[in-house]
Amino acid sequence: MKGPSDLILEYGSSSDPDVAGRREDSGTAMKILLLGEEAAGLQIFRMLAGGPHQLVAVMTSPSAGGSGPRGLWKAAESQGYAVWPAKLVKDPNFPQRIRTEGIEILLNIHSLIVLPPRILEAPRFGCFNLRPAPLPRYAGLNSVSWAIYRGEVRHGVTLHRMTPEIDAGPIVYQALFEIAEGATAISVFTRCVKEGLPLVSKLLETADTTPENIPLLQQDLSLREYFDRAIPNDGRISWSSPARDIVNFVRSCDFLPFRSAWGHPRTNLNGEDLSVLKANRTSQKCDCVPGTVGRPTASGVPVAASDEWVCLQHVMMAGCPLKAAEVLTAGSVLQDTPTSERARTQHA
Repeated sequence: MKGPSDLILEYGSSSDPDVAGRREDSGTAMKILLLGEEAAGLQIFRMLAGGPHQLVAVMTSPSAGGSGPRGLWKAAESQGYAVWPAKLVKDPNFPQRIRTEGIEILLNIHSLIVLPPRILEAPRFGCFNLRPAPLPRYAGLNSVSWAIYRGEVRHGVTLHRMTPEIDAGPIVYQALFEIAEGATAISVFTRCVKEGLPLVSKLLETADTTPENIPLLQQDLSLREYFDRAIPNDGRISWSSPARDIVNFVRSCDFLPFRSAWGHPRTNLNGEDLSVLKANRTSQKCDCVPGTVGRPTASGVPVAASDEWVCLQHVMMAGCPLKAAEVLTAGSVLQDTPTSERARTQHA
């Protein structure tokens, strides 16, 4: 098991002749442009703000709230950094601005903006993306959620050089870690950020001293998996699935107290949608019809899966979070939504 300080390349070590040679101006601060979103963008900003390099500007969106881009925008402004709107990437003159500013590295931290080739080629040493996934697996969207949904016991974070094909560029550094039993999407996502910080730091250290030694390992694209915006089984629970799969689905959507891109797994109780926020396995066998509600216990309310009882602790109805025991009564049956062919394929 590799810890936060491990900087690893599962494929060996290599470099790329396209990377410019040693910095002739190595006595000066390296110039960086940060394109960031979410809490990860804010964490990287704090690291850069306290480091030896020159953060030329922060690019983000001012529209989102919480710990997302608005937090990054305000944090950069409050410390006197230039803040550029992310929509600048659509400006045909933006690549020239990057060159004029002398930007050497563009860091893309959890931004979903697709950079065109003219921008990818503009920074001196290239554009690098921190991806919360063990590339080449889990490219695309919602990688942490998909990994938990599919029952993975190991995940990772990858720093790679960006190319026109999304998440397909050569790997610079990668860190892998075990997924703890019962881990939720937010806990695994947070671990990705923690493991990713030293990867970015190592890249900047190498680029500042010997940029020709930046590792660039081509991905084995025969192992590539790409996920789009689709939600497994349209976001609905199949009670006729094994308990493990149902609980994994709930965990994969659990970004609480933050919003999940998948929402929360839904079922139907007496014609009304019911979202499941928290659930766990009981290891207690059952032979009831899938979806049957059992007698409440101190731990929660058991609901029959295909093989054992699943214990529901917290649910949501009409936008209101509730304890499962407040709305579920023994003997009632939750609607079963069979797993779709797409979900079965992606789960395999």
